[in-house]
Amino acid sequence: MEQVRVRFAPSPTGSLHIGGARTALFNWLFARSHGGAFILRLEDTDTERFIADAARGILATLRWLGLDWDEGPDKGGPYGPYQQSQRFDIYRREAERLLEKGLAYRCYCSPEELAQMRDEARKRGEIPRYDRRCCRLGEDERKTKEANGIKPVLRIKVPEDETTVVSDLIRGEVSFENRAVMDDFIILKSNGIATYNFACVVDDFLMRITHVIRAEEHLSNTPKQIVIARALGFEPPQYAHVPMILAPDRSKLSKRHGATAVEEFRTEGYLAEAIVNYLALLGWSPGGEREVLTREEILERFSLEGVSKHAAIYDVKKLTWINAQYLSLLPLEKIAAEALPFFKAAGLVPDDPDAETLSYTARVIEAVRTRVHTLVELADVSSYFYKDDFAYEEKGVKKHFMKPGVAAVLDKGREALASVGDFTVEGTEAAYRKLIEELGISGGAIIHPTRLALSGRTVGPGLFDIMAVLGKERCLARLEKAASFIRACNEQADML
Repeated sequence: MEQVRVRFAPSPTGSLHIGGARTALFNWLFARSHGGAFILRLEDTDTERFIADAARGILATLRWLGLDWDEGPDKGGPYGPYQQSQRFDIYRREAERLLEKGLAYRCYCSPEELAQMRDEARKRGEIPRYDRRCCRLGEDERKTKEANGIKPVLRIKVPEDETTVVSDLIRGEVSFENRAVMDDFIILKSNGIATYNFACVVDDFLMRITHVIRAEEHLSNTPKQIVIARALGFEPPQYAHVPMILAPDRSKLSKRHGATAVEEFRTEGYLAEAIVNYLALLGWSPGGEREVLTREEILERFSLEGVSKHAAIYDVKKLTWINAQYLSLLPLEKIAAEALPFFKAAGLVPDDPDAETLSYTARVIEAVRTRVHTLVELADVSSYFYKDDFAYEEKGVKKHFMKPGVAAVLDKGREALASVGDFTVEGTEAAYRKLIEELGISGGAIIHPTRLALSGRTVGPGLFDIMAVLGKERCLARLEKAASFIRACNEQADML
């Protein structure tokens, strides 16, 4: 069997979005599951929209997602170059072959002439299409137009009376009547640059691409590409068009529906593992009810047979839930390394933290990570482990600090903790349980105000986990500070 060769061919005009990343992932999974090659090709012929930083950003994002490629602009390979802007001579050579065979012709029509042609066709109740007038030009007429400075485009002759059938690996056979979906379309612009459909066909053949896996919106391009391939004498690759990704309201996905660029999610504290897991589920079913799957499990189960024909619905809430699962499940060392830049950005740790700070941060993360959804949130809810000058939540003050006798209870809690030798989760909990019994109070009567005193918050990790991470000195100081705050509030209230 011929080696499977697939390609991901982004246009570097912006960031890599969710749809493009899903396409790259499906190609990567298909290649790896068949022992094939995954090729990265930059389709950068749109010189007006090309952004150099975008090309670098796309490569960086793919690396971050773990989608490694076998051939590409940075790696080279036997069928390069892998940037279309470096392949113009190849496209012109192939276009000349069609011209010599009489399967393409030069067109000198102006935009105004083309617009008039379309208007006249509409008035006659016909599908607007090019009427091949330049195909009938004599040599003298062509020379006259070129002498007048008119630079022609190159059009391919489309077999008008034929039907082009796309044998799609996901959608089955899809038929297109050539006359209804295309006219003699342009393959070379007047500046000599190849159009998308022409360059794509030439590259896919010369790069030995066996399968083209891409988004459904490209299905309308496929009959044109098959026409080009047949004219050139190329065997078209096998096609698979994956379903569109729609917004929750089933409209076209846009920025108003939240982040759509992968880099935005990375900045907001999502993990690459979670994004890959979520992208795999956009239009593909692994079977069974489990939705949190490792990359290895996804790779083992992936097949095009499991890809749906129906649109996938973009759901940030689901991605966020999956991200929370990975924050809890991945090894602590991995989460700590991913979280460190966010802790630095929040001013919690220095740019060059020492070993003691790194060890402390790992303990903080272990205490907090099961209660958050993103790395940004992880840094936010960890702030009180680093900063002593936090404010108390207003609702918590009213609910837990303003009850009679709370300051005295915190004093008792401070005394109990001061006598603890083994300041661990077990040691601190034992001291508090004993105190609760001695005072004859409910656990909440001391646990809730203590949590607020130590963290400034009413929710968070287990109280004794907080104590064990903060250590004895900071716990005692914060309890004393909270008791003083309560007494000051009470005195102020008495004065009023």
